[in-house]
Amino acid sequence: QVQLVESGGGLVQAGGSLRLSCAASVADFTSYNMAWHRQAPGKKRELVGSITSGGPPNYADSVKGRFTISRDNVKNTVYLQMNSLMPEDTAVYYCEADVIGIKGFQVYWGQGTQVTVSS
Repeated sequence: QVQLVESGGGLVQAGGSLRLSCAASVADFTSYNMAWHRQAPGKKRELVGSITSGGPPNYADSVKGRFTISRDNVKNTVYLQMNSLMPEDTAVYYCEADVIGIKGFQVYWGQGTQVTVSS
């Protein structure tokens, strides 16, 4: 069973920074594509960005130039560095891991961490 545990959320003023972490309990972390999603109140969950083990990260247009995704394949952890935060970044942020294995395409989610940006 894959477990994803996020940390690092909190309250920050506009223009500030936060770094989210997601620790994955998996046997072969490098096989997993890792992603961050977010869901604001009353809105659908949206993809913030994703990263594989071998390629550059991808980002939603709304966060390009402000957010950076990275992963540490030794610590089985993926990070989301968020700079120049804006009130519209307020949301619950979810870590997601997906892999194509013998059971097909499998997706796992963390419990989410709240990020609140005050104006």
